[in-house]
Amino acid sequence: QVQLVESGGGLVQAGGSLRLSCAASGTIFSINAMGWYRQAPGNQRELVARINGGGGTNYGDSVKARFTISRDNAKNTVYLQMNSLKPADTAVYSCSGDIMTREAGPTYRYWGQGTQCTVSS
Repeated sequence: QVQLVESGGGLVQAGGSLRLSCAASGTIFSINAMGWYRQAPGNQRELVARINGGGGTNYGDSVKARFTISRDNAKNTVYLQMNSLKPADTAVYSCSGDIMTREAGPTYRYWGQGTQCTVSS
């Protein structure tokens, strides 16, 4: 069993910052890419940021230069630092992990339960 648990969401004013964390636990052999996605009411889920096992990153166009993704491999944790937040960033943010649970086994994408981030104007 693998679990991803997010924390750090909440309510913030426009221009403010939030830092999200997502810790993976359970039967984990290795974690490749980890990422953050978001979904606002009435919208499709969209990529916010991803970081691969080597530390390479990519970001959604709307968050570039404002958000930073990082990871601590020793803690199986991925972070998302969100600065200069806008009301349009309001959404449920979910983390993902591409995880192998045994050596030479398949890699599956696991998801956290999501955390609400609300930016007021």
